[in-house]
Amino acid sequence: MERINSHVSPRYAQIPTFMRLPHDRDPRGYDVVVIGAPYDGGTSYRPGARFGPQAIRAESGLIHGVGIDRGPGTFDLINCIDGGDMDLTPFDMNIAVETAQRHLSTLLKGNAAFLMLGGDHSLTIAALRAVAEQHGPVAVVHLDAHSDTNPSFYGGRYHHGTPFRHGIDEKLIDPSAMVQIGIRGHNPKPDSLDYARGHGVRVVTADEFGELGVGGTADLIRERVGRRPVYVSVDVDVVDPAFAPGTGTPAPGGLSSREVLALLRCVGDLKPVGFDVMEVSPLYDHGGITSILATEIGAELLYQYARAHHTP
Repeated sequence: MERINSHVSPRYAQIPTFMRLPHDRDPRGYDVVVIGAPYDGGTSYRPGARFGPQAIRAESGLIHGVGIDRGPGTFDLINCIDGGDMDLTPFDMNIAVETAQRHLSTLLKGNAAFLMLGGDHSLTIAALRAVAEQHGPVAVVHLDAHSDTNPSFYGGRYHHGTPFRHGIDEKLIDPSAMVQIGIRGHNPKPDSLDYARGHGVRVVTADEFGELGVGGTADLIRERVGRRPVYVSVDVDVVDPAFAPGTGTPAPGGLSSREVLALLRCVGDLKPVGFDVMEVSPLYDHGGITSILATEIGAELLYQYARAHHTP
């Protein structure tokens, strides 16, 4: 199977898949499977992220596989497929997480890695369980406005503020090799980062990122992660809502689109084993700009995977 040829078929034509990749519901033997996670049962404020994968794919026809001044294109280096969406119940978060974990674990038995398009961030615990099953405790690079290491509340175990707390508690993550970037905003209590910092996670707040810059933060990531298998999780609200308004819990004072994309270029110096791009809520978007950015982030992660694993 081959990608749709944009020289033959206009980019707005045909059934949308991510970056016009072929579609295979039962993929085997691929470097990266793009998989949608249309679910927002873990959101605590504005819902709508269940429509994120659909919106991201619709905008992704804009993106070609060859970046400016990058030499070989992504799909000349790695074999990728769009695996469609996971079928996740909208009614029960426990069932949704269990279903996602089974699906992602199955993907990793027949393929090297996945790029999950969300959907809310609660499903990252399913991804971490699946990845750790294959690789053991992983390093994590987490871009977000929020630390997502909160305890459960409102009676819900798996809300979108909990995945990395579960990941650390379940020893899926090596917290000494975890970096959180872009953290900011407001919290119910002043101790909201105590759990992460108390477990050895390196938290780079948005203010500290402003002082370190892209280069300094990338150096910190390389030093902290080293050659451990690393999972990269991008909550689109790490970006300032001026650039990405289409998300459930926007927080002013974030990174710019250019800063996030530039920072992700360090991923190719690491050993990535999985990715997600989460929390796109197109109901609050304007002109598709958040979905376009999520598409670009996904394309960057695929290219960095190719650079890390398959560059000659």
